[in-house]
Amino acid sequence: MIKKDLSSFLLYTFSFLLLWEWLRPIEQLTETDHIETFIIFLVISFALSFFQLKRIWKYSIKTIFILYSINRIHFVEGFFDSTWIKAFFKDLTDNLGLLAARSWNDLSNEFRTLLFFILLWLIVYLLNYWVLNRKRIFIFFFMTLVYITVLDTFTPYVAKAAIVRTVVAGFAVMGMLTYYRIIKKENVSGEPTFLRKWMVPLAVMISLSVLVGIVAPKAAPIWPDPVPYLTADNDKVPERKVSGVHRIGYGTNDAQLGGPFIGDNNPVFRYEGNGKNYWKMETKDRYTGKGWLASGTTPITFRQEDLVPVFSVPETVETIKESARVATNPAYNFNYLMYPAGITKVLKMLPEGNRFEIDTTNERISLFDNDNTPSVPSVFTVEFEVPKYKAKDLVQTKSFNPTSINEEFYQRYTLLPAKLPPRVKELAEEITASKTNWFDKAKAIESYFGKSEFTYDQKNVAVPDTNDDYVDQFLFETKRGYCDNFSSSMAVMLRTLGIPTRWVKGFTGGDFLQYSDENLGNQIYEVTNNNAHSWVEVYFPNQGWVPFEPTKGFSNQININYESSGSGSNNQATTTPPVKKPQQEEIDDTDTATDSNKFFDVKRIWAESKLFFNNNWKRMVLMILLFSAVAGILYRIRGKWVPYSLLAVYRFKKKDESIGAAYLALLDQFDRYGLKRKKNQTLRNYARYIDSFFSTREMSRLTAIYENYLYHQNLPKGTWKESYELWENLIKKTIA
Repeated sequence: MIKKDLSSFLLYTFSFLLLWEWLRPIEQLTETDHIETFIIFLVISFALSFFQLKRIWKYSIKTIFILYSINRIHFVEGFFDSTWIKAFFKDLTDNLGLLAARSWNDLSNEFRTLLFFILLWLIVYLLNYWVLNRKRIFIFFFMTLVYITVLDTFTPYVAKAAIVRTVVAGFAVMGMLTYYRIIKKENVSGEPTFLRKWMVPLAVMISLSVLVGIVAPKAAPIWPDPVPYLTADNDKVPERKVSGVHRIGYGTNDAQLGGPFIGDNNPVFRYEGNGKNYWKMETKDRYTGKGWLASGTTPITFRQEDLVPVFSVPETVETIKESARVATNPAYNFNYLMYPAGITKVLKMLPEGNRFEIDTTNERISLFDNDNTPSVPSVFTVEFEVPKYKAKDLVQTKSFNPTSINEEFYQRYTLLPAKLPPRVKELAEEITASKTNWFDKAKAIESYFGKSEFTYDQKNVAVPDTNDDYVDQFLFETKRGYCDNFSSSMAVMLRTLGIPTRWVKGFTGGDFLQYSDENLGNQIYEVTNNNAHSWVEVYFPNQGWVPFEPTKGFSNQININYESSGSGSNNQATTTPPVKKPQQEEIDDTDTATDSNKFFDVKRIWAESKLFFNNNWKRMVLMILLFSAVAGILYRIRGKWVPYSLLAVYRFKKKDESIGAAYLALLDQFDRYGLKRKKNQTLRNYARYIDSFFSTREMSRLTAIYENYLYHQNLPKGTWKESYELWENLIKKTIA
């Protein structure tokens, strides 16, 4: 058995680093997310093995962590809510049946996550067996090298740094295990001096090998890189496949909608402005029965600070002028601009010297350099107008009027597939039977999706078969899906009523990060791939394109004034109020008004604390785990450093009274060392026991001095200086 000291800790650390190399390519090459959760699980598993806890504790801690992780990744209910546990175990039972039937593709994401945790658990167990019992790890080291080199050769994964890390960790582990095998086989002393004689040359050898490998010239490859040939066919595949699990985020191909997806918390951009906004990327106008297409392309070029040639808010609608500064993430690789509805100008663009091109058919704004090469936007400012609609104006349109709407335009935005099932129109007519104008009909259908029979779900989402219509399947069969299902259904249902609609893609407003340091009153938000979204815009002749949000659980927060609306329906109850700033959302309005002048606002501090925790909980958990690991290691090896700390503290003590505290500290160290003082045992008897154990009389002499101080509270001057050597010799004997 290997002792649990610094050397064995390094052994476990290098083993963990080897196993980590197997996880690094997974997130890049597959659709697996939340890799940090699995890494934390590995840290916990190796720590439990290092500290050699009892099996019951090991199994309990790992099982609780696995269940908590599955709950956090796949379920919206809290960890202590019994509903998710019942659903998970039912899902577990169903998937065991699928395993028996060898229906691998039908396994749920929850079950796949559980299997991955079990796999990691088994690998850690095998590593622990190889390291501790067999003291051999070459096979795993060799397999790791083969794994990363094959991925580097045949996939886009770049393993230059991974190979260096693997060589360092692998040779370090093998060298240390060889040392332990020699100690056991040859019965050689394992003193620290012998350990240093072995480990120092090992470290030098590894360092020189890695250094030479890095700086030495490399021969050119004999064969060309196979990755471009292997991926050439994949580049022709549409971004969105018909089936399988997708990763959430913006993409340009929406010809085939449906199927589950997994979350992606990677940031796309940040923006600074006065409140949240939905951010548009493009619109689609042609519904095919399976997805959406743009009916054509009409590009128009414009320059920075020009008015953006897009159908903006009509002059008849009152607006509020706003601006926002956008900074895209370095990983963003599209040359398209994200922008709020009502955009008027693009300013302060980086990189500079570029031109813009807008396709007025789908309203997608692209960025090109002077050589007509697509250029990814880095930082820019958009000016836009936020409309303030009036309900009395929205309810004026009751039917198509050729004098107010171009007939070609009207036909384009009410076009539907010839094979659309008639029951879609019948349902739309049933929902809007009591409504007389376009706006009330749109609000009625928007509200219809809020019923309990519809469920927002990202995982168990159907893919329409060849003879199925995407919208019809959602409305009448599954009633389960995400934004694409809800928005497409509303747009198509309104078109069956002769109301012009279009499908809009972009991002929701993101998460509040902080208040701006430069512009007081502005807020900074971060938008991630998880904020990718789709919604509906309805055209009203006197109001332009008005956004609607049918997706359950979402709100676009448009500004509508219902005073003197003249509408026969109570629309106010179904429309979201004006946009609130973050401080209005997080703190009750009345409390804000009364406490705004207080220096110590408890509710504000609580809200900011919750926001800080939500944004930084992963780092906090990681820091707690690291702190716990370091604290556990320090406690485990306290026999090596605590005596030296005491020696450093008392070396500079001058007062004779210091012997009292020093003697008690010595007793604590003997107790830790294993020489425990029995109950009711006198100090003199205990001192004789210590002296007999170490074959000395130093403890008895020091005890006599301590008893003289204890009973008389007075010592001859210089006593501590004379007795310090006795105390120091005894303290050193407790170093483990």
